[in-house]
Amino acid sequence: MITSPRIHLGDYAVSPVHGFLPTGLPLRILPHNYYAPWEKLAGQLPTLIKTGQIRDLVDDLPVLTTTWLQSEAEWRRAYSILGFLTHAYIWGGEKPKDVLPPCISKPFLEISRALGLPPCATYAAVTLWNFTSISDTNVTEPDHLSVLTSFTGTKDEEWFMVISVAIEAKGARLLPLMLDAIEAVTAQDTSQLTALLCRFTDGLVDLTRTLNRMYEHNQPHVFFHQLRPFLAGSKNMAAAGLPNGVFYDVGHGDGEWHQYSGGSNAQSSLIQTFDIFLGVSHSATGGTSMKSSGTSYIQEMRNYMPASHKRFLEALSSLSNIRPFVNSPQVDSSLKEAYNAAVLALTSFRDAHIQMVSRYIIVPARKQIPPDLKVKSGDTINLATASAQAKGSSETNSMGLSGTGGTSLIPFLKHTRDTTKSATC
Repeated sequence: MITSPRIHLGDYAVSPVHGFLPTGLPLRILPHNYYAPWEKLAGQLPTLIKTGQIRDLVDDLPVLTTTWLQSEAEWRRAYSILGFLTHAYIWGGEKPKDVLPPCISKPFLEISRALGLPPCATYAAVTLWNFTSISDTNVTEPDHLSVLTSFTGTKDEEWFMVISVAIEAKGARLLPLMLDAIEAVTAQDTSQLTALLCRFTDGLVDLTRTLNRMYEHNQPHVFFHQLRPFLAGSKNMAAAGLPNGVFYDVGHGDGEWHQYSGGSNAQSSLIQTFDIFLGVSHSATGGTSMKSSGTSYIQEMRNYMPASHKRFLEALSSLSNIRPFVNSPQVDSSLKEAYNAAVLALTSFRDAHIQMVSRYIIVPARKQIPPDLKVKSGDTINLATASAQAKGSSETNSMGLSGTGGTSLIPFLKHTRDTTKSATC
């Protein structure tokens, strides 16, 4: 393996074995009994949401401090718990709550600042730091994975989360390969670069196979009506009942209004790493507000990643040299073919995701709630009801649908797919 003297994965809390996942399994429970009130609610969350008790019990929580959080794993576990409790409190009733009480706001804001993350249920909170496995060393097999905390307690939710964990774990193996490819360009070693791009393509094909396993245990109507509303953020959610976002009350009349995107796979550092490596640009995507500000939604999603992972993407961006080299006139056709195959493999991954969104969001939005689902309708306001009421919600016309991150869903996904494909030489 050609090693890169300029990027050392460990400097960014990234591993060639686990990628952007923790090096060891996430902490199952906070060890200090001081945090037992948080853990108790987290452990009973599906039942408390279903019975309508969650808000009253959160309101009864004491305002805990971060004094007894010591290791990085403990801070991450606390962040994950409070992310779940925050979204359960906001969305765990017929109508959303737009004021978060001090017992959640105060510690969550402090923990979020320490980790360089926003105080909401990010991809890190619900996926990267929220799983366990029967194996400490291999987390690439979703059948061997389970979640630590859940909104619904369903197999569907668990499968949705662990498929992403398995993709992250399998994608980790591509990280040193990408760094080797960057070094191969520096060394003008076209044969090595061609071979590495072929291996990279094989890896992307495997990730797409894993993504398509989503259909095995995740039913669309369960995902759409039961899980997805809890993943919604507080940004661009006026139709779902949060026109001003959420007020984070820190007590004594103090606090601030915040609007945050919800948990989204756009917050996966791994997927953005692939784009950077191949030189794919998604400038000004994500809706009118993003375009007018000149800021890409995908770029904004880096603010929802752990700070060290965001720094890794910035470092990789400064070194990425694959596309300019492949576009140079002296490059032979075999290298261009290998590069184009990699780009098309990433395009296929995004195509699979679009097809999944159609099945899990667009189609359920047009259907009646199944009678076997005990989901209250009528006066209920959340992302599911807002999506179902969106005009033109069809597979060919889905402009009215928004993602959990607040984007115009299908236009955003198709744009990222198309800009990926257009990167071919």
